[in-house]
Amino acid sequence: MQIGVEQKHDHEKLSIETLGWSSFFEDQLTSEDAGYDRLRIATIHRSRMSAESPSGPVKLLLPAKTNTTDFAVGDWILVSPDDQMLIRRLERQSLLQRNTVGGRAPQFIAANVDTLFIVTSCNDDFNPARLERYLALANEAGTNPVIVLTKADQVTDAARYQQEAAQLQRGLDVVTLNAKTQDAVVALKPWCAQGQTVALVGSSGVGKSTLLNTLAGKRAEDAQLTGGIREDDAKGRHTTTSRSLHAIKGGGWLIDTPGMRTLHVSDVSAGLDVLFAEITELAPRCRFRDCIHSHEPGCAVQAAVSAGALDPTRLDRWRKLQDENRVNAAPTSSGARGRKR
Repeated sequence: MQIGVEQKHDHEKLSIETLGWSSFFEDQLTSEDAGYDRLRIATIHRSRMSAESPSGPVKLLLPAKTNTTDFAVGDWILVSPDDQMLIRRLERQSLLQRNTVGGRAPQFIAANVDTLFIVTSCNDDFNPARLERYLALANEAGTNPVIVLTKADQVTDAARYQQEAAQLQRGLDVVTLNAKTQDAVVALKPWCAQGQTVALVGSSGVGKSTLLNTLAGKRAEDAQLTGGIREDDAKGRHTTTSRSLHAIKGGGWLIDTPGMRTLHVSDVSAGLDVLFAEITELAPRCRFRDCIHSHEPGCAVQAAVSAGALDPTRLDRWRKLQDENRVNAAPTSSGARGRKR
């Protein structure tokens, strides 16, 4: 199936570097690629995709049997300049993905992201255990995580949320803001410079769409729809239903994602090690190499808990995520003799 072509030239032409192009992608090109355009995927739908070019948005022509689920918003691709036919995708510098219940393959969240804005609000949505899942995801992908606390103007003590969030991982940047004001642009400016790509993740109703509208400076007629939260449980309503790439103030790019209330961990062992560095560093001091830090004699981790140097709830959450990661990452067998994995 082939998709029609349309290209717009209604805004100033950008440099390829402004779109996020770097030597990592340049080094993948060969002499045979010289005549192709370099574009970045902006939207993905079931049977069609669009991309961002230095001259503006482009509707892509897809070869027959193209599976759009093999692509992620933020991917760099090579395209024929004559008809905008997709030629191939370049290798990714980073990839955020998650496993879904019953899904056969991971679901791509965003590609080639420099910074992941993990958005939560200063209300009942604030959940340290959920934030740790997002942090493990970002760490594993090699993407810099930043926790963004929204709706700070609606509470009397936003500092306690910031302090609790900062304790989740060493060196973690935490920003508290009101997503509706221009102060949010200033607060997030260090990660939104020209050529940089950020992605927004978080639950519905925490202010992701509002933050996107502010960072992108969208006019009212172009703004993303926003939804409030239910008063009984502070949980939000879904407003963003697909992933998309947007230009933002400062010259960067932002990938918006639908709200995710459930995030399963799988194949994030390295990410968990970074997240729980205080436990990772204590583990080699345990008497037994296979210590699970529960009841074994000579456990350095349990000794730290007893001494008050390690929060026992933190250890409980580490153990839960380790167990979940181990189960989800384990190969499964099927077939008469269990030969398939």
